[in-house]
Amino acid sequence: MVQCSDLEVTAASDSCSVSLPLQRTKLIIDTDPGVDDAIALLMVFQLPEFEVIGLTTIFGNVSTEDATRNALHLCEVAGFPDIPVAEGSPEPLKAVKRDRSFASKVKRIVILGGSFFASGNINPAAEANIYGDPEAADIVFTCGAEIVVVGLNVTTQVMLSDQDLCELRDSGGRYGRYIYNISQFYKDWHVKSDGVHGIYLHDPTCFAALYKPQLFEFKKGAVRVETQGICTGHTLMDLGLKNWNSNNPWTGVKPVSVGWTVDAAAVINLVKEVLKKP
Repeated sequence: MVQCSDLEVTAASDSCSVSLPLQRTKLIIDTDPGVDDAIALLMVFQLPEFEVIGLTTIFGNVSTEDATRNALHLCEVAGFPDIPVAEGSPEPLKAVKRDRSFASKVKRIVILGGSFFASGNINPAAEANIYGDPEAADIVFTCGAEIVVVGLNVTTQVMLSDQDLCELRDSGGRYGRYIYNISQFYKDWHVKSDGVHGIYLHDPTCFAALYKPQLFEFKKGAVRVETQGICTGHTLMDLGLKNWNSNNPWTGVKPVSVGWTVDAAAVINLVKEVLKKP
């Protein structure tokens, strides 16, 4: 991610008015929309602090082809039909191996994925995004880029209730009714899958970690991904609590920032505040 200064705001005093540049963060968002992906994308589109310079699509919630169609639809809904959408691979891909300089070309990678010292959601060991391509995930975690990762241990603490969804529907916000409508299937799925009444805000929580990191606590550590066996896709972090007697697969790996705790109420309020905007 890189910064640009192409939006101006005005700072006024009693004696003068001065135009100052507002720094916009450029984002490339890799997505597989997905209801919570859609909510996160619509939040980004609402905020002038961010400029989406492109979307890339991948399989996950749906096939890559369907993810591309959904992403194009969301750009239309948001009023940004000209944002480039690049369709990704329909199967696991070791993309970072193709460009070893990748890590130096981005400011930061913010990842929704993994489950740190908590259960997975595809099986007891693994979270779905990492499980989909564990080899590529391990390459990314060890590539040396500045990485922030937010896993299920954090995102499952943040949920929109039925009341929250009704509040958005009736708020007059630009996307409130749209989000309410697309969330009904997602809400029913949560009841069947997790026995909860509401929807987990996985992707919006990950975006909040970029937008308002002060709402989170992070811990630094090297992260590796299991790529074989019954724990394939498992993310395991070295917390740095022990001086190991010999080298191991975590030795020499650049630490990443792992979401540890979250002010769930504050993130929910943030999501609602942004989505209530006209």
